[in-house]
Amino acid sequence: MAEVENQAWLEQVKQLRQLLTAAEPTAFRTTFLELHSWEQAQFFLGLEQAERLTLYTVLTASEVGNFFDDIDDDDQALPEFLAEMPSKFAAKMLTEMYTDNAVDILEHLDKGTINHLLAQMPQQSALDMRRLLHYEDETAGAIMTTEFIAIAADQTLAAAMVALRANAADAELIYYVYVLDQAQRLAGIISLRDLIVNDQQKMVQEIMNERVISVQVTDDQEEVAQTIRDYNFYAIPVTDDENRLLGIITVDDIIDVIDDEAASDYSGLAGVDVEDTSENPLKAAAKRLPWLVTLLFLGMSTASLINHYESLVSEASVLAVFISLITGTAGNAGTQSLAVAVRRLAFPDQARTFLSSLLAEMVTGVVTGLVTGVTITLVVGFWKHSFILGSVIGLAMCCAIIVANLAGSFIPGLMARLGFDPAVASGPFISTLSDLTSVLIYFSIAQYFVTSFVQH
Repeated sequence: MAEVENQAWLEQVKQLRQLLTAAEPTAFRTTFLELHSWEQAQFFLGLEQAERLTLYTVLTASEVGNFFDDIDDDDQALPEFLAEMPSKFAAKMLTEMYTDNAVDILEHLDKGTINHLLAQMPQQSALDMRRLLHYEDETAGAIMTTEFIAIAADQTLAAAMVALRANAADAELIYYVYVLDQAQRLAGIISLRDLIVNDQQKMVQEIMNERVISVQVTDDQEEVAQTIRDYNFYAIPVTDDENRLLGIITVDDIIDVIDDEAASDYSGLAGVDVEDTSENPLKAAAKRLPWLVTLLFLGMSTASLINHYESLVSEASVLAVFISLITGTAGNAGTQSLAVAVRRLAFPDQARTFLSSLLAEMVTGVVTGLVTGVTITLVVGFWKHSFILGSVIGLAMCCAIIVANLAGSFIPGLMARLGFDPAVASGPFISTLSDLTSVLIYFSIAQYFVTSFVQH
């Protein structure tokens, strides 16, 4: 079924490109405007520059703005798209978009280009965009939209419905209607259902819900996402210190935030930017090298430690067989603990403190370490016919897993408390650190038993 739909889409794209290049504007517009805005965006992204230039002459700025709302704001080609448009067309297109989406695009441009485009917009639109550009990245203010419905508390529901109809076309979401007092402070909220089912002669303040969950304009976007997730909201109001309504954040923007945060955390765990998969190989190598070089020097510490115990390995060469087994298992345990810790920090459990989480991870490490240690003790004991050697390997693995679990849980928590992104404690870093500690533990334990298992 999916293959059939994909083939149909490819045929439609081919037809649209033929209409566009054959200068059949009426036929192209008829077919193109029947598509969903997301499909229009996908078609646009697949065009060559010459085709895009033709498209700007066939569609209005409003029609282009409609599907630009569905283009990922992280798309690296956005500055190129705006640069190839006539400046008045680009300014008009941005004005027709939802304000928060237009601002996301403007953030890709240099200051001079931004000012040039804003100067060609209606005064109020330019003012709204400048306000949003002013807020710091990854805050509620940076992701909110100013296109919402607000009504006065001292009016009837009939008057509120008139205001709703007048402004609904420009609002990003009309399910919630926000109620303001005479000082323009957020006083309550009414759902669209409440507006429809109640007596139209009732006053707004009679039926509004005065308990409004809101966020501050400076709140971190992750905290906002957590609030919307907890309450299952479609949108949440954004206020300033005086409780004045500045904007709203809709659930579609929060989905983008969750997606971005997940990609950021995964990038941190992998030690590489996983979002840009089409990056130039040389640029990709330049971004990965700092981590690799740093880990190389940390790995040299492990190599130096092994060299320090060279005489011990010479005396009992069998020890060398199990180095990679212990370091690899400890590294895996540390990476598992790291992933859980970063997830816990992204979605905190109010019932658990940092210390209780650390204690729980230590217990987990002890249990997994004991089970793994006993298992490898029996395997090595029967394999090498020496349960003394098996005990050395098992004890070393048990201790190494416990330490790796603690490191994977403690380091992200420490970074978060110091104000750093906990995902920076990446999987490669934890794995390399676990190599160092597990080798130290392994040879320290082996020293005490070397005489016994050499005799065996």
